[in-house]
Amino acid sequence: MPVSVVVVSYRPEPWLERCLGSVAGQADEIVVVDNASDGGAASDIATRAGARLVRMPANVGFARGVNAGVGVATGDHVALLNDDAFAEPGWLKSAVDALREPGVAAVSPKLLLAWPYATVRLRDPVHQAPGDPRPLGRRLTSVTAGGADAWRYVRGAGVYPDEGGWRWTDGDATLRVPLLGDGDDVRVNGEPVDVERVGDLVNNAGSYLTAHGEGGDIGYEEPDDGRFDTATERFAACGAAMVFSVETWRRVGPFAGDFFAYYEDTDWCWRARLAGLTVRYDPAGVVRHVHAATSGEWSPRFTYLVSRNRLLCLARNAPAAVLARELRRSRPLPAGVARSLVRRLPVALAQRRRLARAQTGRAADVWSRWAGVDAPSRP
Repeated sequence: MPVSVVVVSYRPEPWLERCLGSVAGQADEIVVVDNASDGGAASDIATRAGARLVRMPANVGFARGVNAGVGVATGDHVALLNDDAFAEPGWLKSAVDALREPGVAAVSPKLLLAWPYATVRLRDPVHQAPGDPRPLGRRLTSVTAGGADAWRYVRGAGVYPDEGGWRWTDGDATLRVPLLGDGDDVRVNGEPVDVERVGDLVNNAGSYLTAHGEGGDIGYEEPDDGRFDTATERFAACGAAMVFSVETWRRVGPFAGDFFAYYEDTDWCWRARLAGLTVRYDPAGVVRHVHAATSGEWSPRFTYLVSRNRLLCLARNAPAAVLARELRRSRPLPAGVARSLVRRLPVALAQRRRLARAQTGRAADVWSRWAGVDAPSRP
């Protein structure tokens, strides 16, 4: 069965070329949606790669970009792949095989962070600065791995947000440092530090739904140590790398274009469940993901879209009582989110009524089955 890969690209470099190359030998067709990239950079890379090109006149967001790409795809199956993600061999074959199981709407691979990570622990005396209530440990100004600058992609616990080229630890930090260069020589502020472990970290092993209606990544930043090697059902698949049949896409409908970005994948999978379908996690397929390369994780734009779209997703899919509770619990909403919801919530509720005509499941049943399942416990 022919498979098309759809890649939406707004800021393609330096990842898009590698992304397209990773599926060149797996897909029957590659469709690149140039979402008004600067100077048409995505179009140039897509043309060199021999991909089919769709040019958008403006940045219409990930959701509408996907809809445009799927709309011209010719395969019986379609795979979505972020432009900063790289598929390992066999991803598409394993996904199509999993879709042969009756009733499966979409298949999610094991999504790993792009590089192996070194684990580094920093234990420092704690002090406090005037006017700052936080416990402060070490002031980080640089992190390198194998001679390469790893600052932008450092993850971990016990590290405060970037303050303009430097960050504080809380005195008891565990850093995950990507091995971007040659070797695992890790330096913090120019000084070598001991590495406790080197290995892959999980980005997404399927997606969960919390008891508050928040979508999230199962296994996020956990070591890929065998715990996520079993194929199973999940609530949802991550749009960074998900595969479905065109027949199912027509049945469930396109992504919610008004979302622009974030929660469009959760919304789509939720609608698939309301239509009586399921979602599978298949670790036999592996995709690596730089993660948040375009939007910037926890940027103001990211926070705005996530806050707004979670509530719109609930309006379209969740029991009415859940939506009412979460609207109350989310107060006070940021001004921009509140203004947008005044306009968009009535539209979302109208869409809910229209979508319900093609659905066989009850919102209460889907919620009671999946809300809180696989979600991490909160302190």
